[in-house]
Amino acid sequence: MNPDLRNQPAPPEAPDPINSPADSASVPASATRPGPATAQDPAAAHTRIVLVGTQHPGNIGSAARAMKTMGLSRLILVAPEKGLDRDAYAMAAGADDLLESAVIVPDLATAVADCHLVLGCTARSRRIALEELVPRDAAARVDTLARSGGEVAVVFGRERTGLDNDELQLCHAAVHIPANPDYSSLNLGAAVQVLSYELRMAALAAAQAGGGVERRDPPASHAQLEGFFSQLGEALDAIDFHKGRAPESAMRKLRRLFLRADLDEREVRLLRGVLADVERMAMLAGQRG
Repeated sequence: MNPDLRNQPAPPEAPDPINSPADSASVPASATRPGPATAQDPAAAHTRIVLVGTQHPGNIGSAARAMKTMGLSRLILVAPEKGLDRDAYAMAAGADDLLESAVIVPDLATAVADCHLVLGCTARSRRIALEELVPRDAAARVDTLARSGGEVAVVFGRERTGLDNDELQLCHAAVHIPANPDYSSLNLGAAVQVLSYELRMAALAAAQAGGGVERRDPPASHAQLEGFFSQLGEALDAIDFHKGRAPESAMRKLRRLFLRADLDEREVRLLRGVLADVERMAMLAGQRG
């Protein structure tokens, strides 16, 4: 959503670093690590907010404050440009526990590897064709899956440039805040607040309705889906499906098709078994030829 920094305060002079990304970048994605010990909605316990390449520590603090006011606690930082400093804690305004429990990872793929749904918050873009959701619809989808035990990530990009193409490719859908088209400038903290509020409202609605979703098999994780897509690409190459054409366009369309199907673990295993037979038959045909 490419929030900018117009509304951010100037950082204090020579802040003392409290947590350096250089010291933490090697932390494995224990993005599954629970946040601070609080009474949490079941869906919130399975929902993480992921900030990618944040430039200003104060923006991380503002995001933490926005999350805590709405009952969220799992914060993942992907390669922040600077460590958490006094400005981050000042802007957190009491959400220090979220900053202290935040997990720092080197890239987005690591942050979402175990996720079953990844939503990227971004401005409208034709660079990567993704299903586009407004925050309310996105929150409903997050709540339904997270309440049934699926891991969900809501991803926010850099303050000025947002998420790049490779990062968007890792997302299952895009979330766009329908702001005033004549002045659509949202800073990072404000964007996180909007999504956190909608997630809170979805959780309250589910609680009031006694919501709960039963699923026969666990949903496929992000890593399992990426493994399937990689094998799908190899199988299509093995049968010369693309006939010399660039494979990117077809693969993007196939990704969207399978992501809409909301595959579970058993279904992914079945599809990968089919692809393994396709590859085996292609190899045998090549040997006979």
